Amino acid sequence: MKTLNLVMEKEPSQFKAALHAKCPRCRRGDMFAGPMYSFGTQKMNEKCSHCGLVFEREPGYFYVAMFVSYAMNVAEMVTLAVGTYILTGSTSPWLYCAILLGVSFLLSPFHFRYSRVILLYWLTPGLHFDPERAKLHE
Repeated sequence: MKTLNLVMEKEPSQFKAALHAKCPRCRRGDMFAGPMYSFGTQKMNEKCSHCGLVFEREPGYFYVAMFVSYAMNVAEMVTLAVGTYILTGSTSPWLYCAILLGVSFLLSPFHFRYSRVILLYWLTPGLHFDPERAKLHE
């Protein structure tokens, strides 16, 4: 019965696989070794444990992820600044600095992880989901 369930298992959706930081080619292997908010360092796996995809496509590949992270950070800061102004009406720059820098610091692990996920899933030409590689090994 277990074999039947494995055969009938649907392939994971792109959004769900990206949300859980799975490999963009097979959507099974983990891109990161540990949880997002760990007390150690965030460590990205060198390759997928399921299909063997090397995540760093070329030397220095993840420098582009810094630009994605920057865009995410700017969008969050603008949203927070407008929200803070609407909720408080304050013009104190210290309030804005405290809120924006505090939230930016708290979300830095999120930015690190998902800037790389976004880069691999949607901004890398030629890297697509392969259903054959997604099949579970027996």
